[in-house]
Formats: sequence, C-alpha cells, structure tokens
Amino acid sequence: MPTISVDQSLIQSLLASHGITNDINRMADELPLLGTDIDACNEQTLDIEIFPDRPDLLSGETLTRAMRPFLYGADSKPTLDVKQGTLTMQVDASLEKVRPIILGAVVRGVHTGTDEDEHEAFIKALMDHQEKLHFALGRGRKRASIGVHDLSVLSPPFKVKTVPSTESFTPLAMEEPMTIESILQHHPKGIDYAHLLEGMTEFPVIVDSTGAVLSFPPIINGNHTTVTSKTKDFFIDVTGWDRRACESSLMLIASQLEERGGTVESVEVTGFDGTIEHLPNPTPIEHRVTQRLLDGLLGRSLSDEEIHSAITRMGGQFAGRSPAKDAPARTPKNMADIVDGDHILTFAMPRWRFDILHPIDLVEEVAIGHGYEDLGTDVPRAPLTALPRNDNHIRRRIRDALQGLGMMQIQSLTLSNDTDQFEAMRWPAMGDVTRITNPITIEHTLLRQYLLPGLFRLLASNRHHDLPQAVYELGTVVRDHKNGERFAFLVAEQGGGFAAVRGRIQAILRDLGATEYTIEPLKGTMGPWLAGRCAKVIIDGIHVGCFGEMDPAIGDHYELRVPLNGAEFDLKELEKAIPDPV
Repeated sequence: MPTISVDQSLIQSLLASHGITNDINRMADELPLLGTDIDACNEQTLDIEIFPDRPDLLSGETLTRAMRPFLYGADSKPTLDVKQGTLTMQVDASLEKVRPIILGAVVRGVHTGTDEDEHEAFIKALMDHQEKLHFALGRGRKRASIGVHDLSVLSPPFKVKTVPSTESFTPLAMEEPMTIESILQHHPKGIDYAHLLEGMTEFPVIVDSTGAVLSFPPIINGNHTTVTSKTKDFFIDVTGWDRRACESSLMLIASQLEERGGTVESVEVTGFDGTIEHLPNPTPIEHRVTQRLLDGLLGRSLSDEEIHSAITRMGGQFAGRSPAKDAPARTPKNMADIVDGDHILTFAMPRWRFDILHPIDLVEEVAIGHGYEDLGTDVPRAPLTALPRNDNHIRRRIRDALQGLGMMQIQSLTLSNDTDQFEAMRWPAMGDVTRITNPITIEHTLLRQYLLPGLFRLLASNRHHDLPQAVYELGTVVRDHKNGERFAFLVAEQGGGFAAVRGRIQAILRDLGATEYTIEPLKGTMGPWLAGRCAKVIIDGIHVGCFGEMDPAIGDHYELRVPLNGAEFDLKELEKAIPDPV
C-alpha cells in the first residue's frame, strides 16, 4: 500500500483554517475507517498507509479535506471552487493516435510556507503526491501523467502538438538541450518510461506562445518551468489515455493546491477533434442506488437523515429519493434490478473519487459513514457442510510435525513481486509467471511461486524480537498458471547450522512415514542457500524439496543479520513419494 508521512503541523493548520482543533487520539482511533492504516501518530508526524481504493488520500492536504466531514462533522464539499480563467490550450489533431486525453488547470496564490524549510517541504510533498498518483491512477504514467509548472515563467496560450525525434529542448535537471531521441535513450526518466512511446515516430509536446517546450509527456518537463520556493502560481497539465484517471489526477493536484490557499481557474482546452471544454469540471457526479440494494446489503433500512449523515461524512451529498417509476434511466444497467414499489436514492460524489465504479461502492460508502455498530444481523441461508480435501491427511501430519518442532504457522499473501520471488532469492521462474495486469502496488505484481520469501519478510518485520524465531507456512503457489501446494520453514537462531536443519528434516520425514530417502548435496548457487551447506531430499527417486543454511547475503537483503536455516518442499511430490497410511 502507498505510504505517506505528513507533518502534524500541516494538518493542524489546515484544520484550524476551518475552525477545527485537531484531536490526535481521535484521529488515530477513527481515521483507519476512512481507508487508511496508521503506522505512527504523534505530535510531530503522521505516518499512514493509504488503502489502494482511496487514491484521493495520497497527500496531507487531500487527506485533511476528507477528514473534516468524517471526523469533525464539517459540511461536505464534493466539488472544487473553479473560477473562469483566461488561459487556452489548443490540441493538434495529430494527438488522436499519440496521446488523446489532454487536460489543464491553473491555481494561483498558493501559500507554500513562510521559510525555506517549509518551501522545500511543500515542493517535496507536491512531487511525492504527483508520483503516487502516477502509480495509483496513471498505472506507471500509461493511463495518466501529470506535469506541474511555474506559471510565472510561461507565455500562454499553450499548444499541444507532435514533433519528430530530432526536436530538442532542455529537460528537467539538465543544463543543455537534448533531442527527444537522446532523452529517451540517456535521461533517467526517458530510460524509465521510453516503453510508453515505443514504435512512435512523432512525439507529444506542450509548448507556449514563444515555442518553448513546457512538457514532453509522459516523460519529462522542460527545465525552465521547474517549481521553486518562489512559485505561487501553477499550471497543471495531465495527459493520457484514460479520461477518468486523467480527470481525477488533475482535480486531486488542484485540490492539494487549493487547500494551501490557492484559487483554481479553468483552462479552455480545444481537443484534437475540435470540442471545447473548460477544465477542471467542478460539478460532482450523480450516482443512483436502489433502496432494495441498500437495505438488502446493510441488513436494515436507514432513514433519509441517517443516509444524509453517512454520505456527508464520506464527502458526498444525498440528493434524496424518488419512486422507481419516476427515476431517470430506469434500467438495471447501472443499478440493481428495479422492482415495483422500489425507490431510487441519488448521491452526488466528487469527480475525483476514482474508486466509485458501481452502486455497490455507494452502499459501502453509506455503511462506512454510518458505522457498522448497529447494522442488522443475519444468518447463512445456504448449507455450509464441506468435504475434506484429498490432501487433508498429509497437510495435517505436516502441521503436526512442524508444530512439534516448536514452529509457529503463518499465512502470508499469495501476491508477491519479482524482487522477492526471484532476484533476492536467486531462484528462476518455474514456468510462466502469473502477473497482475493492473497492480495497485509495486509490492504485489504477481502470484508467488515460492513460500520462503514470505517467511523472510515476516522475520524481517520481527527482527527486534528475541531469538530464536521459527515459522512455517503451508500454502498455495502458482506455477505455469496452475495452483500447487508447498510448505516451507525458516528458523533464526544463534548457532543453528546445517546439522540443526538436517535434524529437523529427519524428524519431519520420520513423522511423515518416510523410511527410505537420500540426502544429496546441492550444486551451484541457485536459490538462497549457502554454498556447501545445503542439500536436496530424494524419496523413491523423486526430488521432494531442499533445505540448508541461508546465505548471509540473502539475510542482508532483508536486514536479517543472524544465522538462518530453512527448507521448502513440494506437497504433491511428497504425496507421490510417501503413501498415505490413513
């Protein structure tokens, strides 16, 4: 999950500007209900993990905006205050096949601090917010990329056009002009994001009336537009392929600056097809939910006052109810099926709430805003009698054996990443890797193929506890897009060498009923094992698993500087090799 660290003085000042006194204890107790997980909360800083479904909370300013109605009963405000601006931006027709969504906004008079330290903290927070939105909404800048510029050095009007790779300008953090081709090959950001423009012969740029390049989206801004401690007026551009992601990104950056005292002004954008828009669009989005769906899922019927209070806490507004026969767009396409006598509840939610996709999301908003304490109760209406798994007996025997050795069972996420699974552990991929198409965090990009990385992560999180520590996991892995079962254990102990882990393996095999097996040395450096201190287990000619001491270099990667030993076995191969006595 994305993590932000917010200065408590910023939260206090933003709340005080609305007549609210910050209550740290209440914030620590209730803020997780809003979609966060607080790591630390004290008088100086708030360290907080933001749930992936709430990208609108990824800055201290937008988080405080959401806190006001949720914690302190302030009126909700599902819109931005946007003044009519005078700036224009013309999009050339050539952008249709290159980067068709082009949005812009201006924010003037932003208070960025009173001294150099506050100015620097503001710029860092703004850039950090921008990069988190690039990941959470922009999917690595593919769907949306954001440019933030110092408006005072620009000469409107702006134009978005395509240019050949020989076009040159001075990119951010550089002193000399570079061609677009050179930026894609040599600039750090060009190297990171060149794949987004792969195969193109014409490239998008935003220029002002003098022809100076503001931005080369989605790669890099021009150096002369860099935001500094003196910047008070900002121009924001957002480009991409996903309209909702671009619009949410634009409004969230504008909202962050508005919270700092800025005034948001619209920009007239003429699209590649000639359509004219004034952006950002301040009006909230209307959502409709049937009364039957809301009551059915919550387990009780809420009054209009309760619904109004709940959705206000979540930053939206309740626009009332209407009989189904009079409701606009009477269709199950975007609501639960409508029946006679049903009512339609209408809600107005901020346009930047990218996570609201379906009526069920509004039901969740009402439930969170109302609180779960007094919702209805229910009992299961379907039989829940289960059948035992085919591998139930061997799983039970493995658990008994490992727990008999003093190990604690854990259950980690099936989601993992390339670094943990392959790079850090020196293991190759076993067949095709099942990857997440649109990962919401860089920590969870694929389905795991090994269990040991999760055990390393767990011990790393508990390295401040006393030794010994011994944990195991019996769980599912995915190889070649097919589920498999494995078990692994990891022990951190002083003096725990190869003899200790070999003794554990012999005890486990004895408990599983393996009477004849061989232990052969592992050759090479594949895997996390310490060379010469590791082995594999062969039963009836079947390779069932490996064990040994862990290479200290692997432990260092996870900041574990203690002797480690462990093993990982394949459950299916064990089933083949060891007959089930039951």
